[in-house]
Amino acid sequence: MDLYEYQAKDIFAAHGVPVLPGSVADNPEDAKAIAAELGQTVVVKAQVKTGGRGKAGGVKLADDPEDTKTKAEAILGLDIKGHVVRRVLVTPASDIAEEYYFSFLLDRANRKFLAMASVEGGMDIEEVAATKPEALAKVLIDPIEGVDLAKAKDIAAQAKFPEAVADQVAEVIVKLWETFVSEDATLVEVNPLVRDPQDKIVALDGKVTLDDNAAFRHPAHADLVDVAAEDPLEAAAKAKDLNYVKLDGQVGIIGNGAGLVMSTLDVVAYAGEKHGGVKPANFLDIGGGASAEVMANGLEIILSDPDVRSVFVNVFGGITACDAVANGIVQAFQLLESRGEAVTRPIVVRLDGNNAEEGRRILTEAALPGLEQVDTMDNAADKAAALASAGA
Repeated sequence: MDLYEYQAKDIFAAHGVPVLPGSVADNPEDAKAIAAELGQTVVVKAQVKTGGRGKAGGVKLADDPEDTKTKAEAILGLDIKGHVVRRVLVTPASDIAEEYYFSFLLDRANRKFLAMASVEGGMDIEEVAATKPEALAKVLIDPIEGVDLAKAKDIAAQAKFPEAVADQVAEVIVKLWETFVSEDATLVEVNPLVRDPQDKIVALDGKVTLDDNAAFRHPAHADLVDVAAEDPLEAAAKAKDLNYVKLDGQVGIIGNGAGLVMSTLDVVAYAGEKHGGVKPANFLDIGGGASAEVMANGLEIILSDPDVRSVFVNVFGGITACDAVANGIVQAFQLLESRGEAVTRPIVVRLDGNNAEEGRRILTEAALPGLEQVDTMDNAADKAAALASAGA
């Protein structure tokens, strides 16, 4: 889960990382009130989970409360790379002597954590890495050893932080590591980490990504979810513990196992090129040991998507037996019918593997309206794409 800047800064502050005060507002009047309370020149910053806010007009200086109101009016409702601004952070303007970059992230390739630091912050770190790789220090972190003050000083030295602030930077690095580990984050980033004219180090911005797999250890993280910004289908799927991602397409996909589902997306996309360019509408993995109830929940979610014109259920029976999948499909039809939501979109099913013959028999005898069984993955994908195209 990616956090907004203000949420990241709240977490930073809780772990002793130096940040500036400030509050969020969802309307211009509240922004004005925050500026009045701060009593100085402020920065009004769009709260969106994407970069490039400044270039898009989402970060503005304001001289006084009335100016803050005007600037907030200009930013709220702004579309920044497809993200609509619903909140602004009002925070004191900062005198900046130098801008640095620092982050901890999960390095999956090396099965370790990685610290990245640069004295050339304030710009896209990708640009620094591409044009001046020597200006970006990359230090692998052993998960067992972690980052103590000595390690933090070593990172600061490798990044060539100025001597006047190197010790202070090291202390902040230790606190950022504590944040990273304590919150079960996969990314903690500060850009810029600034040095002010008094040589004080402050995290002027913040980006944090939390590991959803560790949510059970952090009940308070649920309060960080922006329900209004969530896709309603993804939110409904999450409530049912389904591994679902909404995509921009017309063929609903259900499979068991992430590898099979990814392959199914590719096959459907390829088949769709012959049928008007239809594409997969979602990723949905019902898992290796999914019950009939999980299958029913998955089908219910997909059929709730108005963009879906056909559904492709692609299951290779292993731990998940095909007869359980077939029963789940039957149950889903019954559930939707009981709610007065008749299934009006065609469903293509391909069952293979464990208990496939029994699964096919169950579906044949159920004679569900609009459901068609196809033997092979390629033929089933082609059929689902053709049906979606015909339903346009």
